[in-house]
Amino acid sequence: MEQPQYPSQPDFGWLDTLSNLMDSRFRVPGTSIRFGLDFIIGLFPGVGDFAGLAISGILVIGMARQGASGRVVAKMLGNILLDTLAGLIPVLGDLFDLSFKANRRNIALLREHYQEGRHQGSAWSVLIGAALLVLIVLSAFAWLAVWAVGSVLGYIF
Repeated sequence: MEQPQYPSQPDFGWLDTLSNLMDSRFRVPGTSIRFGLDFIIGLFPGVGDFAGLAISGILVIGMARQGASGRVVAKMLGNILLDTLAGLIPVLGDLFDLSFKANRRNIALLREHYQEGRHQGSAWSVLIGAALLVLIVLSAFAWLAVWAVGSVLGYIF
């Protein structure tokens, strides 16, 4: 049986640079702990998590434009979803962000796609995954907004 031919690996330049900036650009002195802007902006409740989600979304769009399969993009969306939902939990979400590094994981998925021909599959999973991601994140933000307003007004939920 003949091996399938995959397109040559594109230049990941700006994707790799932005992913590194978001997840592992800086190091805690005297340790091997690395972090990026995603961790820093995630310290600002709500707004930081939304900004991190937006930048991660831009990265996934860029990776999809490089020819990532539907299955790769669905896995990338899953990484972003997990990162965003965990980030909504004060303090624990920030600690989770130090180790999970969704953007670096997504770059690794893209490299596996091109170098090993892994994660091939339909784009339908992308559409379903994107719809679920949007619904879950919007629901989480809506719940947080209702909770915040209720707390300010003295209602107990």
